[in-house]
Amino acid sequence: MTGSAGSCRSLSDRGTRDEPAVEVNETVTDPMELWRPTAESVAAATMSRYLDQLAARGLHFSDYRSLWTWSVEQLPTFWESIWEFFGLDQTTSYDAVLADPTMPGAEWFTGARLNFAQRCLAAGVDDEVAIVGVTEAGSRVEYTYRELRQQVARVAAHLRGAGVGRGDHVAGYLPNVPEAVVALLATAAVGAVWTSAAPEFGTPSVLARLEQVAPTAMFVADGYHFGGKVHDRRAEVAEILAQLPSVRQVVMVPVIGSSDSISPADPPAVPTKAWSDVVAHPAEPLYADTAFDDPLWVLWSSGTTGSPKGIVQGHGGITVELLKALALGCDIHSDDRFLFVSSTGWMVWNFLVGGLLLGTTIVCYDGSPTYPDLNGVWALAQDTRATVVGVGAAYLIAGHRADERPADRFDLSHVRAVLQTGSTLPDEAWRWTCQHAVPGVWLQSISGGTDVCSALAGASPLLPVVVGRICAPALGVDLHAWDQDGHDVVGELGELVVTSPMPSMPLGFVNDPTGTKYHDSYFSTYPGVWRHGDWVSIAADQTITVAGRSDATLNRMGVRLGSAEIYAVLDNVPEVADSLVVGLERPGGDYHLPLFVVIDPGNRPLDDNLRDKINAEIRGQLSPRHVPDVIIEVAAVPRTLTGKRLEVPVKRILQGESVAHIQPGAITHPEMLVWFEHHAREWG
Repeated sequence: MTGSAGSCRSLSDRGTRDEPAVEVNETVTDPMELWRPTAESVAAATMSRYLDQLAARGLHFSDYRSLWTWSVEQLPTFWESIWEFFGLDQTTSYDAVLADPTMPGAEWFTGARLNFAQRCLAAGVDDEVAIVGVTEAGSRVEYTYRELRQQVARVAAHLRGAGVGRGDHVAGYLPNVPEAVVALLATAAVGAVWTSAAPEFGTPSVLARLEQVAPTAMFVADGYHFGGKVHDRRAEVAEILAQLPSVRQVVMVPVIGSSDSISPADPPAVPTKAWSDVVAHPAEPLYADTAFDDPLWVLWSSGTTGSPKGIVQGHGGITVELLKALALGCDIHSDDRFLFVSSTGWMVWNFLVGGLLLGTTIVCYDGSPTYPDLNGVWALAQDTRATVVGVGAAYLIAGHRADERPADRFDLSHVRAVLQTGSTLPDEAWRWTCQHAVPGVWLQSISGGTDVCSALAGASPLLPVVVGRICAPALGVDLHAWDQDGHDVVGELGELVVTSPMPSMPLGFVNDPTGTKYHDSYFSTYPGVWRHGDWVSIAADQTITVAGRSDATLNRMGVRLGSAEIYAVLDNVPEVADSLVVGLERPGGDYHLPLFVVIDPGNRPLDDNLRDKINAEIRGQLSPRHVPDVIIEVAAVPRTLTGKRLEVPVKRILQGESVAHIQPGAITHPEMLVWFEHHAREWG
């Protein structure tokens, strides 16, 4: 990769332009606007230098919409420009940008040779900080890019010495610590395939994933920190390894400092090395000569119904997609400090690691976002001087509901952007974030998913931020809302579809040799078109709202309703702490719409008066169609670990499906699934 590091860094540095590349209107005319780009911010954005490159090729765009339209109508030319802008042409040539656009199975950058780890490690300056690792317990470690390269080289040499190479899978059972990043990059460096299960997952959930890939080697932690407690997982590690006979080598990472042993009572017979021993031996950096479509990692679906799907993504597709998404969408620069509060079981952890492609500093946090109190993330952002902070929607909602004022307690003047994803965000939480958490911050609501490990829609440094609306489709993402007949709908709810391929779309699924499962997951509804499974509305100005999962969409009296609309109303009912609504097709053609609510302990119990109040709010703010048939109090609402309500699994349970088909280790409050099953029996 000679020359690529400097090229990438020069494209990411700020402050090199005097004028913005597009006309900027700094006048705020919409009372719903929370943030608007200025001439200064646009001039400093990486997007402006990208537009300069396009202008040098005779391509001129007046605004984001015209740029997006060109990016999807001229897909090969757009991705060729991304390849050149980020200096990949200095690394490798290719035969064709898009040799075959057919979905599934599109062929990108045929003939190119590209290794994700090599690109990450070439992007940063030797003495600049690559990773900051922080734990709840207060420990802190920093790796410079030079130190990160050395660590990766040593761990990669250990893997090679253990016989790990192309086609092998390497698994991590690690929290969000720097060693997890090193292990991923070392795996990619030897041409093996990485996968991860977070240590907070239950053993059945871990095995449901790892048994499918039969890993050759594993990196395991002795435990993790969360909620002010130290969680020792050595016994779970021993149990997992006992059921994974494919594992020939284990590396133990002492996150909680217990010892180098795996189990205090019954260590497995698998050869085990301590992390300190593995990184003690110097080694030269070596990188496998991987093709664009060689597998890089396996990400996992939430696994809330049936076995989790193993989603395989490639070196090249992930590299070009994350470069585009992080630099041109999120506007992350080499001098940023990028924090995304996540476990290693959520795709945003991989998204965070992608920040290394830009030479930025990434912040890894092993702990709870609400430790020592609800402002844990803001304290962490202050202490690490993070400039870009990523969180799940649930965290911002909690801060809003508690009426916290982080800006009054912490110095967050360096935070210029907050990234929010995971689920929809109520309007008042948008306002709270930009007024009381970090006043004036650029709030980026992004929507995408594990399926592509990126954003399908999100923010742009060229666009204002409006309450409740995702700014626009991402560049190169041919995103639409379709009705059931495959026609575009504007300003109405429809299926989110992508009508042209993306480089980071899956190479396929694990253990799906014919591609049947992959095809059925995305392409069976509209042949040749990616159906993402979200129910969205795209306005005439291209702003987007996500109304929930389309397979959980409510269908009342022939009208499809988004569950997110009901949640948005309930977020402003102080007595309701959480809620879940599902639509049930009943025998004989009846349709039943139950609403399950968690009542705030400090408020009155659920009675007829509160039911009447809830119904009145829903009827007044939405419509009579949205009013539930029954309101039932529950102890908790089960969610995925990324904060999404389990609407589809609960619906299936209430319609008679056995709770045995649910993967309880991958969700919160798994005991509630049993409650819903009992409730379904009572209904008959």
